[in-house]
Amino acid sequence: MPYYWRLSGFYFFYFGLLGTLVPYWSLYLKDLGFSAVAIGGLMAIPQLTKIGAPNLWGWLADRSGQRLRIIRAGNLLAAIVFLPVFWVDTFWGMATLLVSFSFFWNAVLAQFEVLTLQSLGSQSHRYSHVRLWGSVGFILAVLVLGEVLDRAGTAVLPWVLSGLLWLLWLGTLTLPAGNAPRSRASGAGVSAWQVLRRPAVSLFLIASFLMQMSHGPYYTFYSIYLEELGLSKFVVGLLWSLGVLAEVGLFVVMHRLLSRFYIPWILVASLLLAALRWLMIAMAGDSLWLLALAQLLHAASFGSFHAASIAWVHRQFGEALGGQGQALYSSLGFGAGWAAGAGLSGVLWQQWGVNLFFAATLVAVLAAGLLVAGGVTRSAHRGQIR
Repeated sequence: MPYYWRLSGFYFFYFGLLGTLVPYWSLYLKDLGFSAVAIGGLMAIPQLTKIGAPNLWGWLADRSGQRLRIIRAGNLLAAIVFLPVFWVDTFWGMATLLVSFSFFWNAVLAQFEVLTLQSLGSQSHRYSHVRLWGSVGFILAVLVLGEVLDRAGTAVLPWVLSGLLWLLWLGTLTLPAGNAPRSRASGAGVSAWQVLRRPAVSLFLIASFLMQMSHGPYYTFYSIYLEELGLSKFVVGLLWSLGVLAEVGLFVVMHRLLSRFYIPWILVASLLLAALRWLMIAMAGDSLWLLALAQLLHAASFGSFHAASIAWVHRQFGEALGGQGQALYSSLGFGAGWAAGAGLSGVLWQQWGVNLFFAATLVAVLAAGLLVAGGVTRSAHRGQIR
């Protein structure tokens, strides 16, 4: 595949950074003395900025054709504005830092997804083979840091995150530019708003919002919950890594699933398996084997849902509007959905605790029901990849 290692390297470092931020940042905030409500609010901030930032950068990239420059600038500015993290220890100071950092960092991934599909060209159905290296980076970060944090404490996290941000920016200097046309020059005559008004597209974005919302208790309090059960940070890291390892296995065969099954049905199946995952966590108690089994379903709740979504959005919005399409998926799903889930989890965790995963189960089932009842599966031919 063209540019395989350069594209894969970016995913490796990007999701290595995510594997540092998502499982362990809440523990760092807890050690700084923040309450559960404050932690929920702070963990929601990067997702709140994802609501607007990717759409702004996506529109600019599609109109200007300078997608690679935007990716490089976003990474560089994110690395610069994150530097004050070493001195910040108040809620509003941390909130300001996370807003500024994530505004630029969230400009990157949606545009890089488009760049990857453009660079792969006729082999775009093998996107998952490139993306799996992001999962490898996530696994390594989680495993290594789990052991490091048990020994050195969470104070090392800002240093690791800052170092990864600078490595990520250096990696952008090696990326190919892609070759998509600007939307103004494409002659297609279709705007992103017209595509968004299609019922199938609108329902898909609502389902994406609900899917990520159902992840709220998991991404915000799963590590804290496991630690309260008496598990070491290394075991916490092992459980996170097991989930992402299942995701890697899914990415290896995902191109075959996309060739064989209609994409909307893959999305529905992913949502139902996500519901099963949250139900298992809610009922697992301190059963390590049941917690581990639930983690294997990360292959569906993230892996198959995300890969199918990227392919479906690419087909719905086309080349000329690809940046805005991926940005909408990123902002409404990973941005608004994740932020809503994290914020609600922060408010309710002290009262509900692990029972929040029962609520997450219902949210995922609701999303699957919307896709089926709304007829998205009947319009499956629009998203099919052969």
